Amino acid sequence: MESIEQRIAYKFANSLLLAEALTHPSLAYESNRPHFDNQRLEFLGDAVLQLILTEKLFSMFPGFSEGRLTKLRSRLVSRDALCVYAARIDIGHYLLLGKGEAASGGRERPSNLADAFEALLGAIYLDGGYETTRTIVLQLCSESIDQIAEEPQEVNPKGQLQEILQAISPVSPSYRIVDSEGPDHLKTFTACVEWEGIELGIGNGGSKKEAEIEAALNALSDRRWEGVTTT
Repeated sequence: MESIEQRIAYKFANSLLLAEALTHPSLAYESNRPHFDNQRLEFLGDAVLQLILTEKLFSMFPGFSEGRLTKLRSRLVSRDALCVYAARIDIGHYLLLGKGEAASGGRERPSNLADAFEALLGAIYLDGGYETTRTIVLQLCSESIDQIAEEPQEVNPKGQLQEILQAISPVSPSYRIVDSEGPDHLKTFTACVEWEGIELGIGNGGSKKEAEIEAALNALSDRRWEGVTTT
Protein backbone atom coordinates (compact mmCIF):
# COMPACT_ATOMS: atom_id res chain seq x y z
CA MET A 1 0.00 0.00 0.00
CA GLU A 2 1.38 3.39 -0.98
CA SER A 3 1.71 6.02 1.72
CA ILE A 4 -0.38 9.12 1.30
CA GLU A 5 2.82 11.09 0.76
CA GLN A 6 3.58 8.90 -2.26
CA ARG A 7 0.06 9.45 -3.57
CA ILE A 8 0.37 13.23 -3.45
CA ALA A 9 4.07 13.22 -4.42
CA TYR A 10 5.00 15.32 -1.42
CA LYS A 11 7.15 14.53 1.63
CA PHE A 12 6.32 16.46 4.80
CA ALA A 13 9.16 18.11 6.67
CA ASN A 14 6.89 18.23 9.73
CA SER A 15 5.10 14.88 9.97
CA LEU A 16 2.94 16.16 12.84
CA LEU A 17 1.13 18.41 10.37
CA LEU A 18 0.21 15.38 8.28
CA ALA A 19 -0.98 13.49 11.37
CA GLU A 20 -3.09 16.47 12.43
CA ALA A 21 -4.66 16.76 8.95
CA LEU A 22 -5.73 13.12 9.07
CA THR A 23 -7.05 13.13 12.66
CA HIS A 24 -10.83 13.20 12.81
CA PRO A 25 -12.39 14.94 15.84
CA SER A 26 -13.78 11.59 17.02
CA LEU A 27 -10.27 10.27 17.69
CA ALA A 28 -9.18 13.51 19.29
CA TYR A 29 -12.14 13.19 21.66
CA GLU A 30 -11.41 9.54 22.51
CA SER A 31 -7.71 10.24 23.15
CA ASN A 32 -8.43 13.29 25.32
CA ARG A 33 -6.53 15.56 22.92
CA PRO A 34 -9.38 17.93 22.01
CA HIS A 35 -7.10 20.45 20.32
CA PHE A 36 -5.41 17.93 18.02
CA ASP A 37 -7.76 17.34 15.12
CA ASN A 38 -8.07 18.51 11.53
CA GLN A 39 -10.70 21.22 11.93
CA ARG A 40 -8.34 24.22 12.03
CA LEU A 41 -6.35 22.88 9.08
CA GLU A 42 -9.61 22.31 7.20
CA PHE A 43 -10.46 25.99 7.69
CA LEU A 44 -7.08 27.02 6.30
CA GLY A 45 -7.12 24.49 3.47
CA ASP A 46 -10.54 25.64 2.31
CA ALA A 47 -9.21 29.18 1.88
CA VAL A 48 -6.05 28.02 0.11
CA LEU A 49 -8.03 25.80 -2.28
CA GLN A 50 -10.44 28.63 -3.07
CA LEU A 51 -7.56 30.99 -3.86
CA ILE A 52 -5.72 28.53 -6.10
CA LEU A 53 -8.81 27.59 -8.10
CA THR A 54 -10.03 31.20 -8.27
CA GLU A 55 -6.66 32.24 -9.68
CA LYS A 56 -6.77 29.37 -12.20
CA LEU A 57 -10.28 30.19 -13.43
CA PHE A 58 -9.47 33.91 -13.57
CA SER A 59 -6.60 33.17 -15.99
CA MET A 60 -8.54 30.54 -17.98
CA PHE A 61 -11.58 32.72 -18.71
CA PRO A 62 -10.49 36.37 -19.08
CA GLY A 63 -13.84 37.37 -20.59
CA PHE A 64 -16.07 35.84 -17.91
CA SER A 65 -17.93 37.98 -15.38
CA GLU A 66 -17.50 37.65 -11.63
CA GLY A 67 -20.83 35.81 -11.45
CA ARG A 68 -19.88 33.21 -14.05
CA LEU A 69 -16.48 32.64 -12.45
CA THR A 70 -18.14 32.16 -9.06
CA LYS A 71 -20.46 29.50 -10.48
CA LEU A 72 -17.59 27.69 -12.16
CA ARG A 73 -15.59 27.74 -8.94
CA SER A 74 -18.53 26.29 -7.04
CA ARG A 75 -18.37 23.25 -9.31
CA LEU A 76 -14.73 22.73 -8.36
CA VAL A 77 -15.15 23.14 -4.60
CA SER A 78 -18.53 21.50 -4.00
CA ARG A 79 -18.78 18.68 -1.48
CA ASP A 80 -19.12 16.17 -4.32
CA ALA A 81 -16.02 17.58 -6.05
CA LEU A 82 -13.98 17.45 -2.84
CA CYS A 83 -14.96 13.80 -2.39
CA VAL A 84 -13.73 13.05 -5.90
CA TYR A 85 -10.35 14.61 -5.15
CA ALA A 86 -10.18 12.74 -1.84
CA ALA A 87 -11.01 9.44 -3.55
CA ARG A 88 -8.18 9.92 -6.05
CA ILE A 89 -5.67 9.69 -3.20
CA ASP A 90 -7.73 7.19 -1.16
CA ILE A 91 -7.66 9.56 1.80
CA GLY A 92 -10.33 7.56 3.64
CA HIS A 93 -7.85 4.71 4.09
CA TYR A 94 -5.48 6.97 6.01
CA LEU A 95 -7.97 8.74 8.28
CA LEU A 96 -7.38 8.44 12.01
CA LEU A 97 -10.84 7.84 13.44
CA GLY A 98 -12.41 7.03 16.76
CA LYS A 99 -13.68 3.46 17.08
CA GLY A 100 -17.33 4.43 16.84
CA GLU A 101 -16.79 6.62 13.78
CA ALA A 102 -14.77 3.90 12.06
CA ALA A 103 -17.39 1.26 12.82
CA SER A 104 -20.19 3.40 11.40
CA GLY A 105 -18.58 3.88 7.98
CA GLY A 106 -16.54 6.98 8.74
CA ARG A 107 -13.89 6.16 6.15
CA GLU A 108 -16.47 6.52 3.36
CA ARG A 109 -18.49 9.38 4.86
CA PRO A 110 -18.47 12.25 2.34
CA SER A 111 -18.15 14.95 5.00
CA ASN A 112 -15.10 13.24 6.51
CA LEU A 113 -13.42 12.84 3.11
CA ALA A 114 -14.08 16.43 2.06
CA ASP A 115 -12.92 17.85 5.40
CA ALA A 116 -9.76 15.74 5.43
CA PHE A 117 -8.87 16.75 1.89
CA GLU A 118 -9.09 20.43 2.78
CA ALA A 119 -7.13 19.82 5.99
CA LEU A 120 -4.42 18.05 4.01
CA LEU A 121 -4.08 21.09 1.76
CA GLY A 122 -3.83 23.32 4.80
CA ALA A 123 -1.05 21.12 6.16
CA ILE A 124 0.83 21.17 2.85
CA TYR A 125 0.52 24.96 2.74
CA LEU A 126 2.04 25.35 6.22
CA ASP A 127 4.75 22.78 5.52
CA GLY A 128 5.74 23.63 1.95
CA GLY A 129 4.27 27.01 1.04
CA TYR A 130 1.85 28.32 -1.54
CA GLU A 131 3.61 27.31 -4.77
CA THR A 132 4.02 23.71 -3.62
CA THR A 133 0.36 23.55 -2.60
CA ARG A 134 -0.69 25.11 -5.90
CA THR A 135 1.18 22.47 -7.90
CA ILE A 136 -0.44 19.66 -5.93
CA VAL A 137 -3.94 21.15 -6.13
CA LEU A 138 -3.79 21.70 -9.88
CA GLN A 139 -2.60 18.12 -10.36
CA LEU A 140 -5.27 16.56 -8.13
CA CYS A 141 -8.03 18.73 -9.64
CA SER A 142 -6.79 18.49 -13.23
CA GLU A 143 -9.59 16.27 -14.56
CA SER A 144 -12.29 18.53 -13.16
CA ILE A 145 -10.50 21.63 -14.47
CA ASP A 146 -10.26 20.02 -17.92
CA GLN A 147 -14.00 19.28 -17.85
CA ILE A 148 -14.72 22.94 -17.14
CA ALA A 149 -12.39 24.00 -19.95
CA GLU A 150 -14.35 21.77 -22.35
CA GLU A 151 -17.81 22.63 -21.02
CA PRO A 152 -17.73 25.97 -19.19
CA GLN A 153 -21.50 26.40 -19.33
CA GLU A 154 -23.07 26.86 -15.92
CA VAL A 155 -25.05 23.63 -16.13
CA ASN A 156 -22.82 20.62 -16.73
CA PRO A 157 -24.84 17.49 -16.04
CA LYS A 158 -22.18 15.12 -17.41
CA GLY A 159 -19.52 16.62 -15.16
CA GLN A 160 -21.87 16.68 -12.19
CA LEU A 161 -22.77 13.02 -12.69
CA GLN A 162 -19.13 12.03 -12.98
CA GLU A 163 -18.19 13.88 -9.81
CA ILE A 164 -20.97 12.20 -7.83
CA LEU A 165 -20.13 8.71 -9.10
CA GLN A 166 -16.37 9.04 -8.67
CA ALA A 167 -16.94 9.93 -5.05
CA ILE A 168 -18.38 6.40 -4.75
CA SER A 169 -16.08 4.50 -7.12
CA PRO A 170 -13.09 5.40 -9.34
CA VAL A 171 -15.05 4.02 -12.31
CA SER A 172 -16.32 6.76 -14.63
CA PRO A 173 -19.75 6.62 -16.30
CA SER A 174 -19.72 5.64 -19.98
CA TYR A 175 -21.99 6.82 -22.77
CA ARG A 176 -23.24 4.85 -25.78
CA ILE A 177 -25.31 5.95 -28.75
CA VAL A 178 -27.90 3.20 -28.87
CA ASP A 179 -30.10 4.48 -31.70
CA SER A 180 -30.42 7.15 -34.38
CA GLU A 181 -33.23 7.91 -36.76
CA GLY A 182 -34.25 10.44 -39.40
CA PRO A 183 -32.48 11.88 -42.44
CA ASP A 184 -28.88 13.05 -42.14
CA HIS A 185 -29.85 16.72 -41.83
CA LEU A 186 -32.46 16.01 -39.16
CA LYS A 187 -31.20 13.04 -37.17
CA THR A 188 -32.28 12.28 -33.63
CA PHE A 189 -29.85 10.34 -31.45
CA THR A 190 -30.55 8.23 -28.36
CA ALA A 191 -27.78 7.88 -25.78
CA CYS A 192 -27.46 5.62 -22.76
CA VAL A 193 -25.23 6.28 -19.74
CA GLU A 194 -23.98 3.27 -17.80
CA TRP A 195 -21.87 2.81 -14.68
CA GLU A 196 -20.78 -0.32 -12.80
CA GLY A 197 -22.97 -2.38 -15.13
CA ILE A 198 -26.07 -0.30 -14.35
CA GLU A 199 -28.06 1.68 -16.90
CA LEU A 200 -28.47 5.05 -15.22
CA GLY A 201 -30.30 7.06 -17.85
CA ILE A 202 -31.49 7.47 -21.45
CA GLY A 203 -31.60 10.71 -23.43
CA ASN A 204 -32.51 11.98 -26.89
CA GLY A 205 -31.08 14.91 -28.83
CA GLY A 206 -30.35 16.41 -32.20
CA SER A 207 -26.65 15.58 -31.78
CA LYS A 208 -24.74 12.89 -29.96
CA LYS A 209 -23.57 15.44 -27.39
CA GLU A 210 -27.10 16.67 -26.72
CA ALA A 211 -28.31 13.07 -26.31
CA GLU A 212 -25.54 12.36 -23.80
CA ILE A 213 -26.38 15.49 -21.82
CA GLU A 214 -30.04 14.45 -21.70
CA ALA A 215 -29.01 10.96 -20.55
CA ALA A 216 -26.94 12.51 -17.75
CA LEU A 217 -29.88 14.71 -16.72
CA ASN A 218 -32.11 11.63 -16.65
CA ALA A 219 -29.55 9.82 -14.49
CA LEU A 220 -29.29 12.75 -12.07
CA SER A 221 -33.07 12.75 -11.76
CA ASP A 222 -33.48 9.00 -11.20
CA ARG A 223 -30.34 8.49 -9.02
CA ARG A 224 -30.27 4.75 -9.68
CA TRP A 225 -26.76 4.50 -8.22
CA GLU A 226 -28.03 5.03 -4.67
CA GLY A 227 -27.66 1.96 -2.52
CA VAL A 228 -25.27 0.27 -4.96
CA THR A 229 -22.30 -1.48 -3.34
CA THR A 230 -19.11 -1.28 -5.41
CA THR A 231 -16.09 -3.51 -5.24
